[in-house]
Amino acid sequence: MEALLDFKDAVSQFRFPLLFFLLQASLIVFALISLVLFVYDRFIQREDQLLINYPLIGRMRYLFYLLRDPMRQYFGDEKFYESFDKVKWVYDSAERKAAYASFSPGQPQKSARLSIKNANCVLNTEDVSEEFGVTFGQDSKHPFKAHSVLGRSAMSDGAISPEGTRAFSKGAYLGGFPINTGEGSLTSNFLYTHRYNPKNRDYLDVIEGTFFAKSVYLFVKFLLNASAAERVYRHMVILSSDAESYLFDEEHKVCYRVNWNAPLEAFPKEIPSDVPDIIFQIGSGLYGVRDKQGGFDEQRYIKSMRFARMTEIKMAQGAKQTGGKLLADKVSEAVAYYRGVEAHKDLFSPNRFPYGKTLEELFDFMGRLKELSDKPVGVKIVISSKDTFLEYASLIKKRVEEGSRAYPDFITIDGGDGGSGAAPLEMMMTVGMVIAKALYIADMALKEAGVREKVKLIASEKVLTPDDAIVLFGIGADYVGIARAFMMSAGCIRARECSGAHGRHCPVGLATQDKKKRASFLVEQKARNVASYHAQMIHGMQQLLAIMGVDHISKLNKSHLIFKDHAGKTYMNVDNYFEEMLV
Repeated sequence: MEALLDFKDAVSQFRFPLLFFLLQASLIVFALISLVLFVYDRFIQREDQLLINYPLIGRMRYLFYLLRDPMRQYFGDEKFYESFDKVKWVYDSAERKAAYASFSPGQPQKSARLSIKNANCVLNTEDVSEEFGVTFGQDSKHPFKAHSVLGRSAMSDGAISPEGTRAFSKGAYLGGFPINTGEGSLTSNFLYTHRYNPKNRDYLDVIEGTFFAKSVYLFVKFLLNASAAERVYRHMVILSSDAESYLFDEEHKVCYRVNWNAPLEAFPKEIPSDVPDIIFQIGSGLYGVRDKQGGFDEQRYIKSMRFARMTEIKMAQGAKQTGGKLLADKVSEAVAYYRGVEAHKDLFSPNRFPYGKTLEELFDFMGRLKELSDKPVGVKIVISSKDTFLEYASLIKKRVEEGSRAYPDFITIDGGDGGSGAAPLEMMMTVGMVIAKALYIADMALKEAGVREKVKLIASEKVLTPDDAIVLFGIGADYVGIARAFMMSAGCIRARECSGAHGRHCPVGLATQDKKKRASFLVEQKARNVASYHAQMIHGMQQLLAIMGVDHISKLNKSHLIFKDHAGKTYMNVDNYFEEMLV
């Protein structure tokens, strides 16, 4: 210790002017660069929403992201998905980067898994049909002929930010795939691509600013950007607290939204061609179709269906078997307007659907919706046992034999590992069957009842990449709903701050109502990314079908799958595996 102190005293007698000068100069340069980057990130660039909210600090995320692959052996790897490779594929596909891997996956695949059989004589990708459509409610007056067998599954406007919903809506429109509204109702943001037409505005609330307001808009747009100019214009012309419920038309400089109080005759007779294919979901809160007493409003439902292709009744969801949960921070004035509730108070939907105390009552309500809309109607459930689903299959068979239309045209099956923006942890971990086994039960039960051709099956749970979807189609799905991967394509960094609890909000402005975070969300850019992810999913499925020797998605079945368990036992016939597992 004494030697160390002597060394310190000796060193302190020397001076290092050049060293101190370089150190001070470096600090000054670093401070200047940091200041420039801060100003650039926060006020100038409009390419990265995370850096707008977190200048400088946000750049550390990309540094760590770059270091993840080479450093994964020190910091661990993906735990929830099979590997980070799947996550990276989603991000690369959305951003139109080459989604190829080198050498091998970053993490070995699970030893127990459903896999795909390749054919002896494979096809070229171009030999596989580009037709990936499916028809729902073929017996309906207005069946829904979806152009894609993939779609964005239910995510409510409210759980998702207005800007996020707009990006999803435009992405669905550009990509030609369906989008589910979630239980939060059909809001203005789902109609983001629906252009204002001054010659056909009887079903709209329209607010137009003065010449001065329009001039201010043009000035702010020139000085800053269109997003900031729109916010200023809205503040000048809309005095109500639910101003965010209005869309903005840049050409005519007007704000507009659907006027649900307008007479039914004023609404479009046909679904407008400039909106995506919308699946309208009704949850236990009846948001968007409830009257002042909280009951079902037939007229409001009919008006909503002037913009939607079919209806889904939500009975359950993989991550939560109770009703939807929206914390007070997310119940903005606009969300309250859409749902017909009080703003800034926790909004928890009832556990039980009000017209589904029994399966018979639920089916009767479906029949009522079919009569009102002349469009397909289905139900979203979680399967926990074969016996519970057999009740659905038996009642469908009975209704078909009676010549009744009061049964579901489709059944959406959410797996027990499905996600949610806010749910009790205990329900995320313990309720419901995984999607593969649940889907097998539904497919086989409907076939045994002789009604499989009457009911389409939608599957949803942890689908990220084309192989995830192909496996579900092989088991029996007619359509696959995707949520979390579409979230990632829209910029989600999986920060797990979706609920808004504890004062923490989605850092990229996607799953929050926090205005500061939302202001950075790049709607048009993310819409293109959402569409790109869908396109790459379809292309990847084509490639997989080609090596399986299958030239059309409709020809895919369980004979094209194989299962190997943890012990190495291989099931060449996956029916044997499922029958053994579902005793």
